[in-house]
Amino acid sequence: MPRLTVVQLLPALESGGVERSTLEIAQALVEAGHRAIVVSRGGRLVPRLQAMGAEHITLDIGRKSLLTFRHAIALRRLFVREGVDVVHARSRLPAWVGELALRGLPDATRPRWVTTVHGLNSPSRYSAVMTRGERVICVSSTVRDFVLRHYPHVDAAKLRVIPRGIDPTAFPRAPMPDRAARECVAALHPALGGNGPLLLLPGRGTRLKGHADALVLLARLRADGLDARLWLPGAREAGREAYIATLEQEAVQAGIAGSVAFTAPTDAVAQAYAASDLVLQLSRKPEAFGRTVVEALSVGRPVVGWDHGGVGELLAQYQPQGAVPTFDIDALRRISYELLTHPALSPARIPDSLRAMQEASLAVYAELVDEHRH
Repeated sequence: MPRLTVVQLLPALESGGVERSTLEIAQALVEAGHRAIVVSRGGRLVPRLQAMGAEHITLDIGRKSLLTFRHAIALRRLFVREGVDVVHARSRLPAWVGELALRGLPDATRPRWVTTVHGLNSPSRYSAVMTRGERVICVSSTVRDFVLRHYPHVDAAKLRVIPRGIDPTAFPRAPMPDRAARECVAALHPALGGNGPLLLLPGRGTRLKGHADALVLLARLRADGLDARLWLPGAREAGREAYIATLEQEAVQAGIAGSVAFTAPTDAVAQAYAASDLVLQLSRKPEAFGRTVVEALSVGRPVVGWDHGGVGELLAQYQPQGAVPTFDIDALRRISYELLTHPALSPARIPDSLRAMQEASLAVYAELVDEHRH
């Protein structure tokens, strides 16, 4: 394949799944001898991007303002000046600006246009821009079905399902139980000590992540005689104090306040999985992918989750016994108790899905460029 110049567009490079995927593709491009450019307003991940040999151009293309569209002129100049082959938009407003920048460029030199649908955004004319790429990458079959259902005009032939990837070496198999990991966690959060099972629900501080369901589950399991503990890393974050206060009150009323820890996010997430006995994925809104599922299974921990969206899709593939009928608390208690007291066969080993995701994404770029040249 000839050397490509690929520009990825997104609002910022702070944190999150979209940002992580952007860096992973930039890294794959550089390693394959291509040129990777990312356009965003910047953020804490920029030094990491540049350290891998990619380039960053600062433009605030994700700010919700009509003035943002003025950046289309700078983008168009960038595409022409750098001889860009592919433009890949990962978010809605940057996609609108990118689409405007491409408009009017001669077909012979216009970069190919790729979009990725990372989430299940409310169907609208605004969101529809993510379905207008010459190739549209869907991060799961759930997302592909969602696009075809809500945007029936979209040509299914241009959709490509490329699941988000994880690097199994970043989530290595851990012994079960992992006493050392549990002791480290208990030293930081004394409520998580003891010999009983540890439940883990990683997720930011929003009701959609299902923290309240996890509290009900903990109360039920403790009533069943298990000395279970619950860790909610990521629940405690700036601006969400009222939400945490509500959850803490619910824990007090359920008599489980001494058995639960609401904490800030942890950077040692692989160790958090290793310390746990059961990982929960209880998002009230269907997830587009459900990275927690594959990360936890890679470490060798069973997962229970509501059987919808990307989480249900992944559980069906890797650990069907963990799929719980949506919002059925009785079934959640029953399946969780079973997995805790009668551990099933070790969860399936997770393949190197990061490498597969990188290779499939680069293949989409090559396919488009090659198609245009011929």
